[in-house]
Amino acid sequence: MKLAKYLTLVALFLVAGMTYGQNESESPKREPGHYNNNRFKQLYEEFSTPNVFRTASGAPGPQYYQQQADYVMDIELDDTNKKIYGFETITYSNNSPDVLEYLWVQLDQNKNAKDSKSPLIEPNGTVPADMASNFVGQYMGAPFDGGFNIEQVKDAKGMNLSYTINQTMMRVEMPKQLKPGEKFTFSIKWWYNIKDHVVDRERSGYETFDDGNRGYVIAQFFPRMAVYNDVEGWQNSQFWGRDEFALPFGDYEVNITVPADHILDATGELQNRKDVFSKEMMSRFEKAKKEYDKPVIIVTQAEAEAASKGFSTAKKTWRFKAENVRDYAFASSRRYIWDMMAVKIGGKDVMAVSLYPPEGNPLWEDYSTIVVASTLKSYSRMTFDYPYHKAISVHAKNQGMEYPMICWNYGRPDKDGTYSERTKYGMMSVIIHEVGHNYFPMIVNSDERQWTWMDEGLNTFVQFVAEQDFGEWYPDAIAPNKKYPSRRGPAKAIVDYMAGDQNTLAPIMTKGLNTYNFGANAYSKPATGLNILRETIMGRELFDYSFKTYAQRWMFKHPTPEDFFRTMEDASAVDLDWFWRAWFYTTDYVDIGVKEVKKFYVTSKVNKEVRELMEARGLRESDLPPLVYLVEEGSEDYEDSMRTATLNDVTTLQEYIMDNVPADERAKLKNPKYFYEVTFEKPGGIPMPIIAEYTYSDGSSERITYPPQIWRKNDESVAKVIASEKEITRIVVDPDEETADIDVTNNTWPKRKKLGEFDTFKENVKGQ
Repeated sequence: MKLAKYLTLVALFLVAGMTYGQNESESPKREPGHYNNNRFKQLYEEFSTPNVFRTASGAPGPQYYQQQADYVMDIELDDTNKKIYGFETITYSNNSPDVLEYLWVQLDQNKNAKDSKSPLIEPNGTVPADMASNFVGQYMGAPFDGGFNIEQVKDAKGMNLSYTINQTMMRVEMPKQLKPGEKFTFSIKWWYNIKDHVVDRERSGYETFDDGNRGYVIAQFFPRMAVYNDVEGWQNSQFWGRDEFALPFGDYEVNITVPADHILDATGELQNRKDVFSKEMMSRFEKAKKEYDKPVIIVTQAEAEAASKGFSTAKKTWRFKAENVRDYAFASSRRYIWDMMAVKIGGKDVMAVSLYPPEGNPLWEDYSTIVVASTLKSYSRMTFDYPYHKAISVHAKNQGMEYPMICWNYGRPDKDGTYSERTKYGMMSVIIHEVGHNYFPMIVNSDERQWTWMDEGLNTFVQFVAEQDFGEWYPDAIAPNKKYPSRRGPAKAIVDYMAGDQNTLAPIMTKGLNTYNFGANAYSKPATGLNILRETIMGRELFDYSFKTYAQRWMFKHPTPEDFFRTMEDASAVDLDWFWRAWFYTTDYVDIGVKEVKKFYVTSKVNKEVRELMEARGLRESDLPPLVYLVEEGSEDYEDSMRTATLNDVTTLQEYIMDNVPADERAKLKNPKYFYEVTFEKPGGIPMPIIAEYTYSDGSSERITYPPQIWRKNDESVAKVIASEKEITRIVVDPDEETADIDVTNNTWPKRKKLGEFDTFKENVKGQ
């Protein structure tokens, strides 16, 4: 019989095998129709339609626009009465194609007003015990008299403007509509009472030290323009306390008046350094600009402690300018120590800076500024060269918060100066994280109020990379032979959250205010997902190129989630829609295991399945082409002699080889002895690569990674046949726990016996 006829018979034979057992006289059973629920379908339903503003590639479109808000501000800090006064002039540029009827200004301090609705949206119940501080704050404290006191809103001619305040938003009525390409200038005069940020866990406020001095970290302190863009028009989400900010870029001129003995730093470049620095400070500053190895102390601890005793009533004004920033913040105290060093970024020098009270030492003097420097190096490598001239880390008790060029960070030793490794690395991690926010969202300016994960999640991912880099930049700061103990990033760190109660989980693509577990949802899960993409799915080269492309496309612009998702695919040629849908749009989890392993031997003898099919089809053995038959170990056709048989004993196979394989190619043929059908199962909803490690009887092993697309036609189980010259003794799925698999009990074949408590204890001890 000719080969073509053989192949036709085999095809018919296989089709018959698929339909065998069905009564041909009966109509096939029909299931009801269903929607396309394939895990690998494209995200056309979820994504916005590309347009002239945002392209399908994820890049800004040819008509992309963004508004600009420029500020000139005079600020005075009243240390005696804990008040802040401001007069600001805003010039708003309408770069959109739309005619604007009014302007919206954010008044975030109104969250602290007596009539604030923020406390009313949080349900609470009684607890059997509570911290005394919490009890006093919740049930005994008098309402804080906070919020903006708006004294006037005027246009450039000094005429009063009508305005309406709705909680934390203020609508300003312009004398006439603002057409595309036009600018409108107006001013606001305001003041408010500053809160104690230690007691009230505020992003902005003061801390009172034991000697009566205060340290001020001042942010969200001025009425700020809201974003107007092509996605939703005016950003209209109120500030309830959790969700952060959406702000336009602009240029700032800011004059800040504080007590004359205060040390101050802020967003922007200091314009009158010689007026506010002593000669000794100027000399130290010039030295710091040339020091790349260790920080130079600009204000020493002894000088800070001496100044703390003065309480000057004189005033001093610090003048700053900042270009192309989206916000402004400053820190001020007579109790600050100040150090700086230079770090080379992309051929230019950037100053890494720290401000901290004596309470922060020795921890802060030893580590803060070198962590700032290390962070700038790592983030610039992953994204773009840091564009500003400085990055400042300010010590603020219980605080972690970010603004352009400046951030607040916690981490305080005990009063005797000692501290634990946990305190040390906690401080270092929060500095890395908050300094990293200069990139996301201070420069890659996503809408934090709507898409919290776009700044917190992306930033936490790069934070993980920077933490692992830190030991390379500054090896003496890490204990010998130890890795940086990152808390977020590794896949196994998110398992407990992913395996949690579905009633208390929300997709990443949820407004931050509405999530149950804010830290896991906005920080850990997106960061872990990106780490899995980088290490397991895409590989570092493709991922890093794509991630950098996104950062550089959208630096100083306003990206959306689709812009990120599309860019990652556009720059890598990796279709990731299945991953975005599963990891970001659902609360599904990963669970992949070994369901079953069957062992087969090859023979020339007709097996049971084929005999039954032949009978059903009226076929004789002589009608069949020379077939190779697989017999499962332990089945009816299994014989002990098969264990020692080789492929040379399979006559039908050898006849085919002799007739069809050229002599010079025969020596290249493999000679597998064992055949396994390994069935993998996927109880979890998220597709992932199957990373299978096969261990053989001689002790050797190999890993095979089956791409996630292996699940595209069967979302529950898939089988792979392994032809091997060696016997398989063990199979492990995801041996390095890199896919966030929530149940590893099904990851091993043969299945591991469940250990008793004592055996579990011994295993844990053995692993330490």
